[in-house]
Amino acid sequence: MIQGMSELDTRYSLRAHIKAFRIPPIHDALVIGKRAPIGRVALQKALELIVAEPFTELHFEDEVVSDLLVRSALLRRLPAERLRTYVLDRVKPLMEPTEILHLDLFPEVVLEGTL
Repeated sequence: MIQGMSELDTRYSLRAHIKAFRIPPIHDALVIGKRAPIGRVALQKALELIVAEPFTELHFEDEVVSDLLVRSALLRRLPAERLRTYVLDRVKPLMEPTEILHLDLFPEVVLEGTL
C-alpha cells in the first residue's frame, strides 16, 4: 500500500461494451497489413473452417497493405480492381502495417433498361 493512502481511498472502475459474437465473424473482407501478426495463408485456412462461403485473395505490392481477403460473391457485383483502388485510397491511410482491419462493404448496383 502507498504511504498515506488507506484502503478506503482506493476505487476501481470498469466499463464494458458487450456485443453478440457474430457467425461468421468476418462478413465481407479483411485488409491484412504487411507486418500483421497473422498472415494471409493462416487467415484463409481459418476462414475455410468457419465460413461456408469462399473468399478470394487480392495481393498488393504496397508498403502498408499486404493482402485483401474478400467474399467471392462480392466480386460479382464489384470489380476487383475498383475494390483494390478503394482499399489503397480510402483504407490504407487509416491503418498501420501491423493491423488487420475488418470491412463491412455495401456495394450497390443500379440496373436500368427497357423491356
